[in-house]
Amino acid sequence: MKKQFINSIKTGDIIDDIFVLSEKNLAQKKDGNNFLNISLSDKTGIIKGVVWNNVDQITAKISAGDFARVKGTVTEYRGSLQLVIKNIEACSADSIDPSDFLSESKFNRDAMFERLLKLTKTIETLYLKNLLEAFWNDDEFVSKFKTAPAAKKMHHAYIGGLIEHTLSMARLADKIAEHYQYIGIDRDLLITGAILHDIGKIREFDYKVKIDYSDEGRLLNHIVIGVQMIEEKLRNIKNFPDEQALLIKHMIVSHHGTREFGSPEPPKTIEAVLLNYIDEIDSKVNGIREFIDREDPGEKWTSFHKLLERFFYIGNKKAISH
Repeated sequence: MKKQFINSIKTGDIIDDIFVLSEKNLAQKKDGNNFLNISLSDKTGIIKGVVWNNVDQITAKISAGDFARVKGTVTEYRGSLQLVIKNIEACSADSIDPSDFLSESKFNRDAMFERLLKLTKTIETLYLKNLLEAFWNDDEFVSKFKTAPAAKKMHHAYIGGLIEHTLSMARLADKIAEHYQYIGIDRDLLITGAILHDIGKIREFDYKVKIDYSDEGRLLNHIVIGVQMIEEKLRNIKNFPDEQALLIKHMIVSHHGTREFGSPEPPKTIEAVLLNYIDEIDSKVNGIREFIDREDPGEKWTSFHKLLERFFYIGNKKAISH
């Protein structure tokens, strides 16, 4: 049974436990000898590590994605924890509990799915409801949709993260559509776009023992996969309006906002613009919340968030919790 988890590791600890070898990169020291930069993960996080000795033998015997028994010492390097590894070897998955290595949504996935079904029933545009129901009636899709993460690292990066993110966005879309109904927002289109915008992630990621990109995900990404999935369902829906099919697919391809962030086209309808901002809100809030939750609750400020280039105010969480 796994006993040492990454979120409880501290400088000076002696490590002897099983982790997932998330990444393995061969590099060279100044003297020309090889060393390994690695990343290890479990359900609580990721820690960087370095292997100085027996590099060639280790490289040949273990691959990224393997379960690894790791022995070493925790040090600090450039302000972050680093594991200096004395020995690392692959181990069988037979005796491994997957729940030790993949974190899950805090919310019940079946309950979240039921809420999406209820929201689907409120959609009045028949062909949009038929499109959503085509996915809900696909048992294989639903199983993967309930399980998949929404990202590898940035937000909702855990089992059930995709359905959690999708439900949150769909609820936001419903509220925003009500607020802007006076300018003629197509509520049904916006909610449908929110529900379908990330469906390609069920195939973009592998998430059996760690979250990583599948071959299909690396070669195509979830936007292209999502459009393909929608086109497959549309072929079996009679008289689906061509213009509306284009508008739905446009929402998928534009929901990242700009080409710089991965969208082939920027949003060109009001509904697509709203979807982009709803996605931005929900992903940012979740990512920041997860970042704060990993910090020391006794501090009023987080450590520096490198990507967002700022500290975040926590407040007196101890006082609040009592």
